[in-house]
Amino acid sequence: MHRVRAWAILVPAWSMTLALICLVAPPAPVGADPGDSENAVGIQLMETPLDRKDDPRARTAIVDHLPAGGEIQRKLKVSNRTDRRQRVQLYAGAATVEGERFRSGDGRAVNELASWISLDTDEIDMAVGRTVEVIATVKVPGNASAGERYAVIWASATSAPEPGSLVTEVHRAGVRLYLGVGTGGEPPSSFDIDEFVPGRAPGGQPSLTVRVRNTGGRALDMTGKVSFVGGPGTAAGPFDVVDGTTLAPGESGSVQVALPPDLPGGTRQAEVALASGLVRRTAAAEVAFPAPDVPRSPGSLIRNPTVWFSGSLAVGVVVLLSGLALVFRSRRRRQLATDRES
Repeated sequence: MHRVRAWAILVPAWSMTLALICLVAPPAPVGADPGDSENAVGIQLMETPLDRKDDPRARTAIVDHLPAGGEIQRKLKVSNRTDRRQRVQLYAGAATVEGERFRSGDGRAVNELASWISLDTDEIDMAVGRTVEVIATVKVPGNASAGERYAVIWASATSAPEPGSLVTEVHRAGVRLYLGVGTGGEPPSSFDIDEFVPGRAPGGQPSLTVRVRNTGGRALDMTGKVSFVGGPGTAAGPFDVVDGTTLAPGESGSVQVALPPDLPGGTRQAEVALASGLVRRTAAAEVAFPAPDVPRSPGSLIRNPTVWFSGSLAVGVVVLLSGLALVFRSRRRRQLATDRES
């Protein structure tokens, strides 16, 4: 049995657990944090190209563009923050951008970009608290076709079970790679904000979905904030966009906003500011949130005296009229019978 510990790692614990134990899980979504948290095996990017020094994405992921035959090197830091010595394995693995997520491949699956990546070491014996610098080299073949590719550089370690336990801990952290290939320079990144969709879950939790369309030539990792002006109560926010939405070129998707559960219903002005790296867009629109659900207990209509009285009165009138009609018909039949006999 394996137990996956994925503290600040790029793969959520639930998806890794399923992948290792059940062996049937789909590719796992890969988060944006490089994994430099407490009690973890971590790996993080240590340098950013000068032409991307102001790009927040390039501080945590390798984002670059090369012509066919081009080559880059990046320095990474591997750390052992667990409470025991670790033998850390380093390797490049496949990744894709699909379903509005950056997803890693299963295990050591390799794609085209992963096969272009080499590391100056593939295994490190790391004492507790030790950090080691490694160099990753990405070399694009001369016959590579144009387009954007994705991969992850992983640091992985397996801890032996505790005495009397059958649980093996797997520590795994990674750094994303977004590599564009082609001549004539890097294609621009761009996106449009299409619409706002307010809503409220049955339990009363409000939600705001912002539809976004990637109109550029590079993948996007969406971040941002939303504020509300006017409407019930005072101005509210800003509220953060929920991290995790990654859009491939040409893809449309949804960005979710985390809203407080006590946000009242009503119409208000929503002002959104979204970004991916250095690309930023703003938009505003009026949105109408439904009022929170008001629970209604079974039989409430019966216990409502007004409704009960009105219903009883209506039924009584119907019964009275029906009775009068029957009496009238009975008297009419007797009168006709008497007329015939006479």
